[in-house]
Amino acid sequence: MKKLLMTTALLALASTAQAEVKVGMITTLSGGGAGLGIDVRDGFLLALAQSGRDDIELVVEDDQQKPDIAVQLADKMIQSDRVDVMTGIIFSNLAMAVIPAAVNQGVVYLSPNAGPSQLAGRGCHPNYFNVAWQNDNLHEAAGAYANTAGYANSFILAPNYPAGQDALTGYKRMYEGALAGEIYTQLGQTDYAAEIAQIRASGADSVFFFLPGGMGISFLKQYADSGVDIPVVGPAFSFDQGILQAVGEAALGVVNTSQWSKDIDIPVNAAFVESFQAEYGRLPSLYASQGFDTANLLISALEKADPSDNAAFRAALREADFDSTRGEFRFGPNQHPIQTIYAREVIREGDVFTNRIIGVALEDHADAYAAECQMD
Repeated sequence: MKKLLMTTALLALASTAQAEVKVGMITTLSGGGAGLGIDVRDGFLLALAQSGRDDIELVVEDDQQKPDIAVQLADKMIQSDRVDVMTGIIFSNLAMAVIPAAVNQGVVYLSPNAGPSQLAGRGCHPNYFNVAWQNDNLHEAAGAYANTAGYANSFILAPNYPAGQDALTGYKRMYEGALAGEIYTQLGQTDYAAEIAQIRASGADSVFFFLPGGMGISFLKQYADSGVDIPVVGPAFSFDQGILQAVGEAALGVVNTSQWSKDIDIPVNAAFVESFQAEYGRLPSLYASQGFDTANLLISALEKADPSDNAAFRAALREADFDSTRGEFRFGPNQHPIQTIYAREVIREGDVFTNRIIGVALEDHADAYAAECQMD
């Protein structure tokens, strides 16, 4: 109840009668992916509250992780609410359903999470900015880490949707070894007995998987219970702060890759972690940091230009003149981040499962699709 009251108070701060800029946030607030959307929303709200601005109205809606619902909400926000900027989508299949139509109607979209390859390459658009990563990036870093760890025969799996396809593509782009197996699971799947049996029989020396939210919790618990003793590596999405508490000891020692970690040793990140924990009573996740950075990017651009001047506003966004929780941040030519991606290890601090940085997986890394992007 305390968390709900705090969030309601922050929403009230972000919605004022004198609002000059209207932001539409469509995100996942119910179902198995709710934790991801809640963290993006809460990080965004925290940044708005800390900015002290009273001219930004935030309209928040739950997409229920359903593309048709997301499209309906987007139409309402653009046509009825007349939002200036949109943000919030977690899942790439929803992003592909919403973003192309939104940006083609003149709305600026700031992605705090989903980064499908289709929107980074030929489908790029001057009104579309990704503040998190291109989908392949953290998986590319996992492949690079697998090489340094000496893995030579990986079994890889991910859900069959755009981000899952980008995940396996990204891992294979950097990974230099052989594949013991490659399978796509169902989006939202909770029973992985058949996949674990395949892993057991495959002769693999390592497992790479991308299963965000509740899917990752289910897989890791079942994998630990199975007795299969093959090292696991993956992106932060399957080992993030909200997931780790549900998985528990089954995740200890697993290496995962992330562009953000709570122990990045810079003042803005330390302040973010402290203030998020004070406001919401929990440690921030990767998703919370991305929501926080997205809001601060928006605020930095609003200090230089009004969204009504689309060209000037986009130019201000491209400057990325804000202090990111991950340190150095800049946009590439396709308006996706160029950034360092770390290898982290799951540890226990007291009663809390969390991550610590153990090294750099990819430094100053850009995505593979930028060369295909031709901005109008």
